[in-house]
Amino acid sequence: MSLKFKRVLLKVSGEALMGNQQYGQDLATIDRIASEIKAVHALGAQVSVVVGGGNIFRGISAAAAGMERASADYMGMLATVMNALAMQNALERIGVSTRVLSAIPMMTVCEPYIRRRAHRHMEKGRVVIFAAGTGNPFFTTDTAAALRAVEMGCDALLKATQVDGVYSADPKKDKSATRYDRLTYKDVLTQDLQVMDAAAISLSRENNIPILVFSIHTPGAFAQVLQGKGTFTIIEEK
Repeated sequence: MSLKFKRVLLKVSGEALMGNQQYGQDLATIDRIASEIKAVHALGAQVSVVVGGGNIFRGISAAAAGMERASADYMGMLATVMNALAMQNALERIGVSTRVLSAIPMMTVCEPYIRRRAHRHMEKGRVVIFAAGTGNPFFTTDTAAALRAVEMGCDALLKATQVDGVYSADPKKDKSATRYDRLTYKDVLTQDLQVMDAAAISLSRENNIPILVFSIHTPGAFAQVLQGKGTFTIIEEK
């Protein structure tokens, strides 16, 4: 089976791990996402993952409520570690060798992020989960995903979302929203399309890494996108 992209980074939001809950982790949802990753891994792709922490704690929201922003962001980073460990557990229970690498060192529970070590894990066929964002406050996990995709030499950055691509507006709120099959990085920035933050888009653009946006809720979508099939939006230079 032909893969259009062979080394990829999958960005999964913390909200995607909640299932139908209002907050926290839905283990059935995490297991389902893990099975999607396993299917792609079985096709021969080298897979890395960045998970958000918004299902547990959102630094920006806490800062808006009066908390000092840097402290709030560090708390959000720790939330991503919890999600990364949950994803690791789900993957290893179905036979996928996995490593969690954290930008904030915590040797008792996971490995520290070292670029060469992460490369080696991927070359050995392990799924690498990057936790704690970039390790710095004021940067989102979207930016962390773009940064790690560049550092790992990925062919593509895949953004798993709640809808099947990029729209001109939130399709859940605006039924007249237009869905795009293809966009340029400039389109996303100039139209202020809320798919990833500007830093992540700019970093991907500078390093010519295409961003593919697809629905995490569609069974088999991850594998289809890697083969250039299914429904998704691709963001790249013309």
